[in-house]
Amino acid sequence: MTGRPLLSRVERFPVVRSTNDVVRDWLAEGTPEVCVAIADEQSAGRGREGRTWQAPPGAALLLSLGFRPSRLEPDLAWRLAATVSLAMAEAADATAGVAPGAIRLKWPNDLAVERDGRTLKLAGVLGETDGLGGPDPRVVVGIGVNVDWAADDFPPQLAATMTSLREIAGRPVERDRLLDAFLDRLESRLAELREDRFPFTAWAARQVTTGRLVELHRPDGRVATVRGVGVEPRSGALLVDEGGAERAIHAGEIRHVRLPVGIGV
Repeated sequence: MTGRPLLSRVERFPVVRSTNDVVRDWLAEGTPEVCVAIADEQSAGRGREGRTWQAPPGAALLLSLGFRPSRLEPDLAWRLAATVSLAMAEAADATAGVAPGAIRLKWPNDLAVERDGRTLKLAGVLGETDGLGGPDPRVVVGIGVNVDWAADDFPPQLAATMTSLREIAGRPVERDRLLDAFLDRLESRLAELREDRFPFTAWAARQVTTGRLVELHRPDGRVATVRGVGVEPRSGALLVDEGGAERAIHAGEIRHVRLPVGIGV
């Protein structure tokens, strides 16, 4: 990872509570972008809506990136997490040796693959912001990718809904190889973003929800089954057909987006 002008600071830890917390502290101390914390294990990793993210030591690529998006309008800050997800999906395709586009994106930012009518989670992404619209905006994007994790070792309660690059590739996969491939792609994708060229077409093309029936789980417990029809380029919202009317769903409106088994078309 030496010789990468993209990166201002990179540190690797055997174990931390959360790489997002490490990077948030760095940004608060004045560390410039893009700073990266990588961990072999997290003792208190987290996902969206307060959910936890756990993986055995060495089985996952766990990292967080810190940004200072002073040139990015506050309502476009979501594009940083989307760009990170896209770069990781492209890197995962190459590292696993699968066809470009085989690693899909499950709105808003998870990585997934489709197997036997099921959508299996490969990676989770968590974006956190502070000070958007002010003089010192900060964005932290954390990502955890199941890399060299054998299916026999998956947690029983998650085994039916998750996968790993090892299982996709059919062979052991090195985390550092995925990391290098990711940083290569991230650098070019961020260069586009800094020129106000968000790679919307590439991001939208990987959306596994497009053309599928999806369940929207709302914070009040209600569940609505709708058809995904795309994503909105300005807001990043999920576009759905609900009762014959198209509407935009924003990430803060719902707790989960699920793709029911067997009713995907």
